[in-house]
Amino acid sequence: MAKKIAVLTRDRQPEALRMALGIILMDDIVDVYILDRQLEGSEDITMNIEMMGDMEMQLFTNCSENSNLDYLTTEEIAHKLYSYDHIVAY
Repeated sequence: MAKKIAVLTRDRQPEALRMALGIILMDDIVDVYILDRQLEGSEDITMNIEMMGDMEMQLFTNCSENSNLDYLTTEEIAHKLYSYDHIVAY
């Protein structure tokens, strides 16, 4: 049975996205939350975001400046986290 995993990140975004893509190889459901910061504009992040789209991963943020991600308030994110089997803060 697939596990549902949330990956939360603020500062080390490229590494967190790369790790989330690695976790999905185990056929688990992985969602990524970019918290309190704008998504960095590096080539690595762009490539990882594209791959996440191909893998049908969901990306959420509580920062309204991240217009290309699904926006949720911090409170909405907190409630959503209850539905995960594992939460990885990176």
